[in-house]
Amino acid sequence: MSYSDQGSTGNAWRNDGGVPPHAYDPYLQPELFRGVVTRRVFAFLIDLTLISVPVILACIFIFVFGLVTLFLGWALFWLVWPGTVIWAAIYYGACIGGPHSATIGMRVMDLELRTWYGAPGYFVLGAMHGVLFWISVTMLSPFVVLVGLFNARRRLLHDIILGTVVINNSVRAPIAPPARSY
Repeated sequence: MSYSDQGSTGNAWRNDGGVPPHAYDPYLQPELFRGVVTRRVFAFLIDLTLISVPVILACIFIFVFGLVTLFLGWALFWLVWPGTVIWAAIYYGACIGGPHSATIGMRVMDLELRTWYGAPGYFVLGAMHGVLFWISVTMLSPFVVLVGLFNARRRLLHDIILGTVVINNSVRAPIAPPARSY
């Protein structure tokens, strides 16, 4: 293909690097971002509960096992912290990488995680989303959530780093046609 043939197509010599535009515009679609920060807080509390229950059950098991083994089983308590991190990464990765592209708490609150260009989440993105959230909250205090109040897409710090957007899924859901009345 010659230079003149490429120029005639109109898009062969783009200067945008082939990068698609943002899929969700907060000024054209403000309903996608309405109430997202509040819903994310409640979704986090639900997810925290779902992550904590197996960890608490494991701690109870290790405690009882330690009593039965004359305190030798309590040496397993050192596995709780790494096990919790691995469990949380698997939870976030599996949920966000699943067909709903949302954790269970996010599904309850009608939220969905998407990449900035509109693609659904995948396992590694979900695991990194959870890890970066916990790192940002641990290092920068829980006030890092306030970042979501100062940008139009209601993105938190870890969303900006990963290039993700959390949207209000109830707006995107198609409305069922009315029932026939004949």
